[in-house]
Amino acid sequence: MSPFKPSSPLHPSNANPRVRQDPMVLWEDRTTLVKKEVEAERAASDAKIAKLRALRLAKEAADRENPDPENPPKPARRKLHIK
Repeated sequence: MSPFKPSSPLHPSNANPRVRQDPMVLWEDRTTLVKKEVEAERAASDAKIAKLRALRLAKEAADRENPDPENPPKPARRKLHIK
């Protein structure tokens, strides 16, 4: 006698029988899921990089148009030629 009520989903007669799936189908499903997750992460990363690049370029353009007299641009570094 089962400890569960006959109307309970945990009752053995109401439980879905476990269907054994083909391992290749499971593997393909997991592979597809991982590829979708990787693509979503890549898209988020690309969007973040594009946003930061746009902000940096806007700041550089503003700095070129209105240079700050208190912070003059640093002179370019000279390369040392060692022979």
